[in-house]
Amino acid sequence: MNRTTRPPAHRPVRDRNGAAATTAAPPPATTARRHRRRPTSQQWAAWGFLTPVVLYLALFYAYPLYRNLDLSLRNYTVRSFVQGNAPFTGLANYRTVFDDPTFGPALTHTVVFTAVSLVFQYAIGLALAVFFNQHFRLSATLRALFLVPWLLPLIVSASTWSWMLNSDSGIVNAALHAVGIGPVNWLTSPDWSLTSVIIANIWIGVPFNLVVLYSGLQSIPASLYEAAALDGANAWQRFCRITFPLLRPVSAITLLLGLVYTLKVFDIIWIMTKGGPAESSTTFATWSYQLGFGNLLPAFGPGAAVGNLLVVAALVFGLVYLRVQRKQALS
Repeated sequence: MNRTTRPPAHRPVRDRNGAAATTAAPPPATTARRHRRRPTSQQWAAWGFLTPVVLYLALFYAYPLYRNLDLSLRNYTVRSFVQGNAPFTGLANYRTVFDDPTFGPALTHTVVFTAVSLVFQYAIGLALAVFFNQHFRLSATLRALFLVPWLLPLIVSASTWSWMLNSDSGIVNAALHAVGIGPVNWLTSPDWSLTSVIIANIWIGVPFNLVVLYSGLQSIPASLYEAAALDGANAWQRFCRITFPLLRPVSAITLLLGLVYTLKVFDIIWIMTKGGPAESSTTFATWSYQLGFGNLLPAFGPGAAVGNLLVVAALVFGLVYLRVQRKQALS
């Protein structure tokens, strides 16, 4: 005879007189509710501190990126921009940008401007950081003076360089004339305009590299240099075998931040040359502004598309940096 086993619906207990009694087992929902944990005060505090950051990122980063992506996928005019009824065009704005004759020169100028600026900013910043790491007299004062270009507003720095590089009354041409060299049309010649804005950008970016790399040098133990000196290593050998290898993590983040900043440089170029003459110093940043705001009939869609290309470039380099850092951590 088959027996079917069923779970007991009641649990037998004994009362005070010893008589058997049954009590109903709590339903499963009640048991699950008892095991459900309520948020603690620390968790509520964590959410409270996290909420302003999330709101800030959503309002000032996520939403602008979404709006810029929407601009690049629609045919916006001044009227449709106000009314909000622009038709969806897909990747037509990107095709317009790629087919534009300005795309090739702007891409070349962006790459040259970014690469040359990064190389010289890092090299000069590293040399100054090693120099000030000697802790000589007045080193702190001189190091503070080198921060002045970084602290000045960009409009002040760019205007100052525009005056210094003026073809007629600039101090640079006056110095060249004193040594017997003819004047150079720094800002009005297609051969020199890009060089001029690169020089100004290098001058502005060196203090940032100096501060970050100097902080990295402070974390290197002095005992390593003492041991290398006892082994007979000269200054160059100590730099190549101790300083530079141990500064690699700091150097990587310095170059990444400098890359992201340099890709979007607009103020310096626009104040000094406005991307000219003859688009000889036009980069993606200035070209995006010219498309969106520099004409009587603004092209909001193509301008947003060029801006998105800069965002993608910065994102790609950021992912490469994270991948390299992960490999170094695993090795």
